[in-house]
Amino acid sequence: MRGFLASSIGVTCAAALALPLTLPAAAAPTKAPARAVQPTSGARSAPTAAEPDLPGSTQSLPLAPTTRDRTLGAAPEQGLTRDDVHRFSLVGVTWTDPDTELRGRVQVRTRATGTGEWSGWQDVDTRNEDHGADPGTAERDSGHVHGSTAPLWVGDSDAVDVRVRADRATTRAVEPQASALPTGLHLELVDPGAEPPPAGARPTARRAAVLPLAAAELPALSRAATEREAVAMYGRSQPYIGPRPRIITRRGWGADEKLREKGFVYTKKVKAVFVHHTASGNNYSCSQASSVIRGIYRYHVESSGWRDIGYNFLVDKCGNIYEGRAGGVAKPVLGAHTLGFNTNSMGIAVLGTFGTAKPSSAAVTAIARLAAWKLGLYGVNPRGKTYLKSAGGNLYRKGKNVRLNAISGHRDGFATECPGRQLYGKLGSARSTSARFQGR
Repeated sequence: MRGFLASSIGVTCAAALALPLTLPAAAAPTKAPARAVQPTSGARSAPTAAEPDLPGSTQSLPLAPTTRDRTLGAAPEQGLTRDDVHRFSLVGVTWTDPDTELRGRVQVRTRATGTGEWSGWQDVDTRNEDHGADPGTAERDSGHVHGSTAPLWVGDSDAVDVRVRADRATTRAVEPQASALPTGLHLELVDPGAEPPPAGARPTARRAAVLPLAAAELPALSRAATEREAVAMYGRSQPYIGPRPRIITRRGWGADEKLREKGFVYTKKVKAVFVHHTASGNNYSCSQASSVIRGIYRYHVESSGWRDIGYNFLVDKCGNIYEGRAGGVAKPVLGAHTLGFNTNSMGIAVLGTFGTAKPSSAAVTAIARLAAWKLGLYGVNPRGKTYLKSAGGNLYRKGKNVRLNAISGHRDGFATECPGRQLYGKLGSARSTSARFQGR
Protein backbone atom coordinates (compact mmCIF):
# COMPACT_ATOMS: atom_id res chain seq x y z
CA MET A 1 0.00 0.00 0.00
CA ARG A 2 1.29 3.41 -0.96
CA GLY A 3 1.64 6.10 1.71
CA PHE A 4 2.34 3.85 4.66
CA LEU A 5 5.26 3.83 7.05
CA ALA A 6 6.87 0.44 7.46
CA SER A 7 5.89 -1.28 10.69
CA SER A 8 9.53 -1.67 11.68
CA ILE A 9 9.78 2.07 12.18
CA GLY A 10 6.94 1.98 14.65
CA VAL A 11 5.61 5.46 14.01
CA THR A 12 2.40 6.75 12.48
CA CYS A 13 2.13 9.15 9.55
CA ALA A 14 1.18 11.88 12.01
CA ALA A 15 4.34 11.30 14.01
CA ALA A 16 6.39 11.25 10.82
CA LEU A 17 5.14 14.72 10.00
CA ALA A 18 6.50 16.04 13.26
CA LEU A 19 9.74 14.06 13.07
CA PRO A 20 12.32 13.96 10.27
CA LEU A 21 11.29 11.48 7.59
CA THR A 22 14.85 10.53 6.85
CA LEU A 23 17.89 9.80 9.00
CA PRO A 24 17.78 10.49 12.76
CA ALA A 25 18.90 13.97 13.75
CA ALA A 26 22.46 14.33 14.92
CA ALA A 27 23.29 16.15 18.13
CA ALA A 28 24.71 19.02 16.09
CA PRO A 29 25.04 19.78 12.35
CA THR A 30 28.23 18.59 10.73
CA LYS A 31 30.22 20.45 8.14
CA ALA A 32 29.12 20.13 4.54
CA PRO A 33 31.01 17.56 2.46
CA ALA A 34 33.95 18.80 0.46
CA ARG A 35 33.45 19.55 -3.20
CA ALA A 36 33.39 16.40 -5.31
CA VAL A 37 35.87 16.61 -8.18
CA GLN A 38 36.20 13.81 -10.68
CA PRO A 39 39.26 13.22 -12.89
CA THR A 40 39.40 15.58 -15.84
CA SER A 41 40.87 13.10 -18.30
CA GLY A 42 39.79 9.69 -19.41
CA ALA A 43 36.28 8.32 -19.80
CA ARG A 44 34.34 6.88 -16.87
CA SER A 45 32.12 3.88 -17.47
CA ALA A 46 28.37 4.45 -17.48
CA PRO A 47 26.03 2.46 -15.21
CA THR A 48 25.29 -1.00 -16.56
CA ALA A 49 22.12 -3.07 -16.51
CA ALA A 50 23.65 -5.13 -13.73
CA GLU A 51 23.96 -2.03 -11.52
CA PRO A 52 20.61 -0.20 -11.81
CA ASP A 53 20.82 1.16 -8.28
CA LEU A 54 23.87 3.41 -8.60
CA PRO A 55 23.06 6.67 -6.78
CA GLY A 56 24.54 9.12 -9.33
CA SER A 57 27.69 11.21 -9.61
CA THR A 58 29.09 14.69 -10.17
CA GLN A 59 31.97 15.54 -12.52
CA SER A 60 33.65 18.88 -11.84
CA LEU A 61 35.82 20.00 -14.76
CA PRO A 62 37.96 23.19 -14.71
CA LEU A 63 37.38 25.66 -17.55
CA ALA A 64 40.27 27.13 -19.53
CA PRO A 65 40.79 30.34 -21.52
CA THR A 66 39.80 30.05 -25.17
CA THR A 67 41.76 31.30 -28.19
CA ARG A 68 39.27 34.13 -28.62
CA ASP A 69 40.60 35.68 -25.41
CA ARG A 70 43.66 36.67 -27.42
CA THR A 71 41.65 38.63 -29.97
CA LEU A 72 42.13 42.38 -29.59
CA GLY A 73 39.11 43.93 -27.88
CA ALA A 74 37.34 40.66 -27.19
CA ALA A 75 35.75 39.97 -23.80
CA PRO A 76 37.45 37.38 -21.60
CA GLU A 77 36.08 33.93 -22.33
CA GLN A 78 36.60 30.48 -20.92
CA GLY A 79 35.27 27.19 -22.15
CA LEU A 80 35.56 23.44 -22.48
CA THR A 81 34.68 20.74 -25.01
CA ARG A 82 34.61 17.10 -23.85
CA ASP A 83 33.32 13.92 -25.45
CA ASP A 84 34.87 11.46 -22.97
CA VAL A 85 32.77 12.14 -19.90
CA HIS A 86 30.49 9.96 -17.82
CA ARG A 87 26.85 10.36 -18.87
CA PHE A 88 24.97 13.23 -17.22
CA SER A 89 21.60 14.99 -17.34
CA LEU A 90 22.08 18.32 -15.55
CA VAL A 91 24.77 21.00 -15.93
CA GLY A 92 25.90 24.16 -14.17
CA VAL A 93 28.96 26.34 -13.69
CA THR A 94 30.56 27.14 -10.34
CA TRP A 95 33.40 29.37 -9.14
CA THR A 96 35.41 29.87 -5.98
CA ASP A 97 33.97 32.93 -4.21
CA PRO A 98 30.19 32.89 -3.52
CA ASP A 99 30.26 36.68 -3.01
CA THR A 100 31.52 37.28 -6.57
CA GLU A 101 28.95 37.68 -9.34
CA LEU A 102 29.38 36.13 -12.76
CA ARG A 103 28.54 39.09 -14.95
CA GLY A 104 28.34 37.56 -18.35
CA ARG A 105 26.77 34.80 -20.39
CA VAL A 106 27.02 31.03 -19.95
CA GLN A 107 25.99 28.77 -22.81
CA VAL A 108 26.13 25.01 -23.23
CA ARG A 109 25.31 22.45 -25.87
CA THR A 110 25.19 18.73 -25.23
CA ARG A 111 25.19 15.46 -27.16
CA ALA A 112 22.26 13.15 -26.51
CA THR A 113 23.12 9.65 -25.36
CA GLY A 114 21.91 7.08 -27.87
CA THR A 115 21.17 9.33 -30.86
CA GLY A 116 24.49 11.19 -30.85
CA GLU A 117 22.71 14.40 -31.85
CA TRP A 118 23.96 17.73 -30.52
CA SER A 119 21.54 20.26 -29.08
CA GLY A 120 21.61 23.92 -29.98
CA TRP A 121 23.30 26.39 -27.65
CA GLN A 122 21.28 26.93 -24.46
CA ASP A 123 21.65 29.77 -21.96
CA VAL A 124 22.31 28.93 -18.33
CA ASP A 125 20.82 31.36 -15.80
CA THR A 126 23.72 33.17 -14.11
CA ARG A 127 21.59 35.15 -11.64
CA ASN A 128 21.68 32.60 -8.84
CA GLU A 129 23.36 34.52 -6.00
CA ASP A 130 19.93 35.38 -4.62
CA HIS A 131 19.45 31.75 -3.58
CA GLY A 132 21.32 30.29 -0.65
CA ALA A 133 21.86 30.44 3.08
CA ASP A 134 21.63 33.76 4.93
CA PRO A 135 24.83 35.73 5.64
CA GLY A 136 26.45 34.88 8.94
CA THR A 137 24.89 31.42 9.27
CA ALA A 138 26.89 28.24 9.78
CA GLU A 139 25.84 26.98 6.36
CA ARG A 140 26.98 30.12 4.58
CA ASP A 141 30.26 30.31 6.51
CA SER A 142 31.11 26.59 6.26
CA GLY A 143 33.99 27.23 3.86
CA HIS A 144 32.48 24.86 1.32
CA VAL A 145 30.08 27.25 -0.44
CA HIS A 146 30.84 28.27 -4.03
CA GLY A 147 29.37 30.74 -6.44
CA SER A 148 27.12 28.97 -8.92
CA THR A 149 24.75 29.41 -11.82
CA ALA A 150 21.31 27.87 -11.74
CA PRO A 151 21.35 24.23 -12.82
CA LEU A 152 20.06 23.38 -16.31
CA TRP A 153 18.33 20.08 -17.12
CA VAL A 154 19.61 18.82 -20.51
CA GLY A 155 18.50 15.19 -20.48
CA ASP A 156 20.65 12.06 -20.85
CA SER A 157 23.90 13.26 -22.45
CA ASP A 158 27.46 12.03 -22.98
CA ALA A 159 29.36 15.02 -24.40
CA VAL A 160 29.39 18.76 -23.69
CA ASP A 161 30.56 22.09 -25.05
CA VAL A 162 30.47 25.16 -22.76
CA ARG A 163 31.46 28.79 -23.17
CA VAL A 164 31.49 31.50 -20.50
CA ARG A 165 31.95 35.05 -21.69
CA ALA A 166 32.11 38.23 -19.59
CA ASP A 167 29.99 41.26 -20.41
CA ARG A 168 31.89 43.83 -22.45
CA ALA A 169 30.80 46.56 -20.02
CA THR A 170 32.34 44.53 -17.22
CA THR A 171 35.51 44.07 -19.20
CA ARG A 172 35.99 47.80 -19.76
CA ALA A 173 35.55 48.45 -16.04
CA VAL A 174 38.56 46.36 -15.03
CA GLU A 175 42.25 46.61 -15.69
CA PRO A 176 43.25 45.25 -19.11
CA GLN A 177 45.43 42.59 -17.50
CA ALA A 178 42.66 41.35 -15.19
CA SER A 179 40.02 38.79 -16.08
CA ALA A 180 36.43 39.99 -15.70
CA LEU A 181 35.31 36.45 -14.94
CA PRO A 182 35.33 34.92 -11.44
CA THR A 183 38.27 32.70 -10.55
CA GLY A 184 38.01 28.93 -10.29
CA LEU A 185 35.36 28.38 -12.96
CA HIS A 186 34.27 24.73 -13.18
CA LEU A 187 31.71 22.93 -15.31
CA GLU A 188 29.53 20.64 -13.22
CA LEU A 189 28.03 17.57 -14.92
CA VAL A 190 25.48 15.78 -12.75
CA ASP A 191 24.17 12.26 -13.21
CA PRO A 192 21.06 12.01 -11.01
CA GLY A 193 21.27 8.21 -10.83
CA ALA A 194 18.60 5.57 -11.27
CA GLU A 195 15.01 5.86 -10.16
CA PRO A 196 14.19 4.53 -6.67
CA PRO A 197 12.20 1.29 -6.38
CA PRO A 198 8.40 1.61 -6.68
CA ALA A 199 6.45 2.16 -3.47
CA GLY A 200 6.23 -1.09 -1.55
CA ALA A 201 9.17 -2.69 -3.39
CA ARG A 202 12.16 -3.96 -1.44
CA PRO A 203 15.29 -1.96 -2.35
CA THR A 204 18.61 -3.63 -3.04
CA ALA A 205 21.23 -3.60 -0.29
CA ARG A 206 23.09 -0.77 -2.01
CA ARG A 207 19.96 1.36 -2.32
CA ALA A 208 18.93 0.57 1.25
CA ALA A 209 22.21 2.10 2.43
CA VAL A 210 21.24 5.52 1.04
CA LEU A 211 17.43 5.30 1.12
CA PRO A 212 16.37 4.58 4.71
CA LEU A 213 13.14 2.67 5.24
CA ALA A 214 10.27 5.17 5.16
CA ALA A 215 7.13 6.06 3.27
CA ALA A 216 7.52 6.90 -0.41
CA GLU A 217 4.66 9.37 -0.07
CA LEU A 218 2.27 10.88 2.44
CA PRO A 219 -1.30 10.53 1.18
CA ALA A 220 -3.69 13.45 0.95
CA LEU A 221 -5.95 13.90 3.97
CA SER A 222 -9.40 15.38 4.43
CA ARG A 223 -9.67 18.59 6.42
CA ALA A 224 -11.09 16.71 9.41
CA ALA A 225 -8.21 14.21 9.34
CA THR A 226 -5.74 17.06 8.98
CA GLU A 227 -7.19 18.82 12.03
CA ARG A 228 -6.96 15.61 14.08
CA GLU A 229 -3.36 15.20 12.97
CA ALA A 230 -2.54 18.78 14.01
CA VAL A 231 -4.00 18.11 17.46
CA ALA A 232 -1.92 14.92 17.74
CA MET A 233 1.25 16.80 16.82
CA TYR A 234 0.79 20.09 18.65
CA GLY A 235 -1.89 19.39 21.23
CA ARG A 236 -4.11 22.07 19.74
CA SER A 237 -6.26 22.71 16.70
CA GLN A 238 -6.17 25.64 14.31
CA PRO A 239 -9.40 27.38 13.30
CA TYR A 240 -8.27 27.53 9.66
CA ILE A 241 -6.10 24.84 8.14
CA GLY A 242 -6.09 23.47 4.63
CA PRO A 243 -6.27 19.71 4.10
CA ARG A 244 -2.83 18.15 3.80
CA PRO A 245 -1.98 17.48 0.15
CA ARG A 246 -0.27 14.35 -1.13
CA ILE A 247 3.49 14.74 -0.70
CA ILE A 248 6.17 12.61 -2.33
CA THR A 249 8.86 12.19 0.32
CA ARG A 250 12.63 12.20 -0.07
CA ARG A 251 12.42 8.41 -0.05
CA GLY A 252 9.92 8.66 -2.89
CA TRP A 253 12.13 10.75 -5.20
CA GLY A 254 15.28 8.86 -4.27
CA ALA A 255 17.37 11.24 -2.17
CA ASP A 256 20.81 9.85 -1.37
CA GLU A 257 20.87 10.68 2.34
CA LYS A 258 24.64 10.20 2.54
CA LEU A 259 25.18 13.39 0.51
CA ARG A 260 23.69 15.89 2.95
CA GLU A 261 24.66 16.86 6.48
CA LYS A 262 23.23 14.51 9.09
CA GLY A 263 21.81 17.16 11.39
CA PHE A 264 18.80 19.42 10.93
CA VAL A 265 18.33 23.14 11.56
CA TYR A 266 14.97 24.69 12.40
CA THR A 267 13.48 28.16 12.72
CA LYS A 268 10.74 29.04 15.21
CA LYS A 269 7.75 29.08 12.88
CA VAL A 270 6.58 29.48 9.29
CA LYS A 271 5.19 32.98 8.77
CA ALA A 272 5.58 33.25 4.99
CA VAL A 273 6.05 31.25 1.80
CA PHE A 274 8.47 32.33 -0.92
CA VAL A 275 7.68 30.98 -4.38
CA HIS A 276 10.56 30.23 -6.77
CA HIS A 277 11.26 28.68 -10.12
CA THR A 278 14.30 26.43 -10.45
CA ALA A 279 15.37 28.11 -13.73
CA SER A 280 16.37 24.62 -14.89
CA GLY A 281 14.31 24.74 -18.09
CA ASN A 282 10.98 23.25 -19.06
CA ASN A 283 12.21 20.32 -21.15
CA TYR A 284 11.27 17.56 -18.74
CA SER A 285 8.32 15.20 -18.41
CA CYS A 286 6.54 14.57 -15.13
CA SER A 287 7.97 11.05 -15.12
CA GLN A 288 11.43 12.69 -15.08
CA ALA A 289 10.66 15.09 -12.22
CA SER A 290 12.28 12.88 -9.57
CA SER A 291 15.45 12.73 -11.66
CA VAL A 292 15.45 16.52 -12.03
CA ILE A 293 15.11 16.91 -8.26
CA ARG A 294 17.90 14.42 -7.57
CA GLY A 295 20.08 16.38 -9.98
CA ILE A 296 19.30 19.70 -8.28
CA TYR A 297 19.90 18.12 -4.86
CA ARG A 298 23.31 16.81 -5.88
CA TYR A 299 24.18 20.15 -7.53
CA HIS A 300 23.21 22.14 -4.42
CA VAL A 301 25.26 19.90 -2.11
CA GLU A 302 28.29 18.76 -4.13
CA SER A 303 28.69 21.74 -6.48
CA SER A 304 27.31 24.76 -4.59
CA GLY A 305 28.44 23.41 -1.19
CA TRP A 306 25.12 23.70 0.66
CA ARG A 307 24.16 21.38 3.53
CA ASP A 308 21.13 19.97 1.63
CA ILE A 309 18.84 20.92 -1.22
CA GLY A 310 17.89 24.55 -0.72
CA TYR A 311 14.10 24.43 -1.17
CA ASN A 312 11.67 23.12 1.44
CA PHE A 313 9.32 21.78 -1.23
CA LEU A 314 9.27 21.40 -4.99
CA VAL A 315 6.35 21.18 -7.43
CA ASP A 316 6.37 19.76 -10.97
CA LYS A 317 4.27 20.79 -13.99
CA CYS A 318 1.68 18.09 -13.20
CA GLY A 319 1.09 19.49 -9.73
CA ASN A 320 2.96 16.79 -7.79
CA ILE A 321 4.46 18.04 -4.51
CA TYR A 322 7.85 16.82 -3.29
CA GLU A 323 9.54 17.10 0.09
CA GLY A 324 12.71 19.17 -0.22
CA ARG A 325 15.18 19.87 2.59
CA ALA A 326 15.18 17.13 5.22
CA GLY A 327 13.86 17.57 8.74
CA GLY A 328 10.14 16.83 8.62
CA VAL A 329 7.51 18.24 6.25
CA ALA A 330 5.41 19.78 9.04
CA LYS A 331 8.35 21.33 10.85
CA PRO A 332 9.84 24.84 10.30
CA VAL A 333 12.99 23.56 8.57
CA LEU A 334 15.54 26.30 7.80
CA GLY A 335 16.08 26.38 4.05
CA ALA A 336 18.49 28.09 1.66
CA HIS A 337 16.18 29.62 -0.91
CA THR A 338 15.71 33.37 -0.33
CA LEU A 339 18.95 35.09 0.65
CA GLY A 340 18.18 37.30 3.64
CA PHE A 341 14.76 35.82 4.46
CA ASN A 342 15.21 32.11 5.17
CA THR A 343 14.31 32.46 8.86
CA ASN A 344 10.63 31.84 9.70
CA SER A 345 9.77 31.16 6.06
CA MET A 346 9.67 28.26 3.64
CA GLY A 347 10.55 28.02 -0.03
CA ILE A 348 8.44 26.33 -2.71
CA ALA A 349 10.17 25.91 -6.09
CA VAL A 350 8.32 25.03 -9.28
CA LEU A 351 10.47 22.96 -11.63
CA GLY A 352 10.98 25.05 -14.75
CA THR A 353 11.69 28.53 -16.07
CA PHE A 354 8.83 31.02 -16.21
CA GLY A 355 10.11 34.29 -17.64
CA THR A 356 8.05 33.84 -20.82
CA ALA A 357 6.57 30.34 -20.37
CA LYS A 358 3.37 30.11 -18.35
CA PRO A 359 3.21 27.76 -15.36
CA SER A 360 0.57 25.04 -15.50
CA SER A 361 -2.66 25.53 -13.58
CA ALA A 362 -1.87 22.26 -11.78
CA ALA A 363 1.40 23.72 -10.46
CA VAL A 364 -0.29 26.94 -9.26
CA THR A 365 -3.03 24.93 -7.52
CA ALA A 366 -0.38 22.76 -5.86
CA ILE A 367 1.31 25.90 -4.46
CA ALA A 368 -2.06 27.01 -3.06
CA ARG A 369 -2.81 23.60 -1.49
CA LEU A 370 0.63 23.28 0.08
CA ALA A 371 0.59 26.84 1.43
CA ALA A 372 -2.94 26.40 2.86
CA TRP A 373 -1.79 23.37 4.83
CA LYS A 374 1.64 24.52 5.98
CA LEU A 375 0.67 28.12 6.78
CA GLY A 376 -2.47 26.79 8.44
CA LEU A 377 -0.36 24.74 10.86
CA TYR A 378 1.08 28.05 12.09
CA GLY A 379 -2.17 30.06 12.02
CA VAL A 380 -1.28 32.19 8.98
CA ASN A 381 -3.82 33.57 6.48
CA PRO A 382 -2.47 33.08 2.92
CA ARG A 383 -4.10 36.39 1.90
CA GLY A 384 -2.57 38.23 4.82
CA LYS A 385 0.61 40.18 5.48
CA THR A 386 3.47 39.41 7.80
CA TYR A 387 6.79 40.86 8.96
CA LEU A 388 10.17 39.20 8.47
CA LYS A 389 13.52 40.55 9.61
CA SER A 390 16.10 40.87 6.84
CA ALA A 391 19.44 39.14 7.31
CA GLY A 392 20.91 41.30 4.56
CA GLY A 393 20.54 41.52 0.80
CA ASN A 394 20.30 43.91 -2.12
CA LEU A 395 16.79 45.17 -1.32
CA TYR A 396 16.74 45.47 2.46
CA ARG A 397 19.51 46.17 4.94
CA LYS A 398 20.29 43.70 7.70
CA GLY A 399 17.94 44.02 10.66
CA LYS A 400 15.11 45.80 8.83
CA ASN A 401 11.59 44.49 9.51
CA VAL A 402 9.95 44.06 6.14
CA ARG A 403 6.20 43.78 5.54
CA LEU A 404 5.52 41.01 3.02
CA ASN A 405 2.64 38.98 1.65
CA ALA A 406 2.22 35.63 3.39
CA ILE A 407 2.68 34.14 -0.08
CA SER A 408 5.43 36.15 -1.75
CA GLY A 409 7.60 35.75 -4.79
CA HIS A 410 11.36 35.48 -4.42
CA ARG A 411 11.71 38.93 -6.01
CA ASP A 412 9.79 40.46 -3.10
CA GLY A 413 12.75 39.80 -0.82
CA PHE A 414 15.62 40.19 -3.27
CA ALA A 415 16.12 42.05 -6.57
CA THR A 416 15.90 39.06 -8.90
CA GLU A 417 13.90 37.74 -11.86
CA CYS A 418 12.84 34.68 -9.82
CA PRO A 419 10.19 33.21 -9.93
CA GLY A 420 9.84 34.55 -13.46
CA ARG A 421 7.32 37.10 -14.66
CA GLN A 422 4.67 34.55 -15.63
CA LEU A 423 4.72 32.62 -12.35
CA TYR A 424 4.91 35.81 -10.28
CA GLY A 425 1.75 37.00 -12.01
CA LYS A 426 -0.13 33.95 -10.73
CA LEU A 427 0.58 34.54 -7.05
CA GLY A 428 -2.52 36.66 -6.47
CA SER A 429 -4.65 33.76 -7.68
CA ALA A 430 -2.64 31.35 -5.50
CA ARG A 431 -3.31 33.49 -2.40
CA SER A 432 -7.07 33.54 -2.98
CA THR A 433 -7.25 29.82 -3.74
CA SER A 434 -5.09 28.97 -0.72
CA ALA A 435 -7.37 30.98 1.57
CA ARG A 436 -10.40 29.08 0.22
CA PHE A 437 -8.67 25.79 0.96
CA GLN A 438 -8.36 27.03 4.55
CA GLY A 439 -12.11 27.73 4.64
CA ARG A 440 -11.73 31.50 4.81
